[in-house]
Amino acid sequence: MAAVVLTGGTGVRLGGADKASLELDGRTLLAHALAATTGVSETVVVGSEVDTARPVRWTREDPPGGGPAAGLLAGLDALAVQGGLVCVLAVDMPRFSAATLTRLVDVLESAGDSADAACLVDGGGRVQWLAGVYRYDALAAARPADRAEEHGMSTRRLMSRLRIVGVPAVEDEAHDVDTWEDLRRLE
Repeated sequence: MAAVVLTGGTGVRLGGADKASLELDGRTLLAHALAATTGVSETVVVGSEVDTARPVRWTREDPPGGGPAAGLLAGLDALAVQGGLVCVLAVDMPRFSAATLTRLVDVLESAGDSADAACLVDGGGRVQWLAGVYRYDALAAARPADRAEEHGMSTRRLMSRLRIVGVPAVEDEAHDVDTWEDLRRLE
């Protein structure tokens, strides 16, 4: 199992702050994401390179600023082992934990061939595509045939061909940090 952690957002609602470097409970949001994915064999981080407590591979979508779908696909391309399961995690979900990851893997494996992914569903009923576990082959097959279409492509469009099992979030594990208020709420 591998992980792709997306850190490249613009943080517009945070006044341009780098989400990956924001701190919660004495750790950066990137450190939280890396702790949640400690058990995977390989982690690719899509975004600007910074020091991390454990080895990761870094990449960016080309050109940068292509959005989360383009970043996710760049992360898939950077994986050394292309197959198996892939955890996809946005850096701004600090309550996503190793236990969350295990639960998603269990749900996906229980679904067998009837599902391509298991993703958290937040309290409002929205599937959190950037907090899930995917079958690599299904996610790669969802990619547009013309790679030029990836830049600016919506995550909804990328995921529209996948069979996703929704897994209700427990407490704040699907809560993302888009504003300073979101961060204060988690403190």
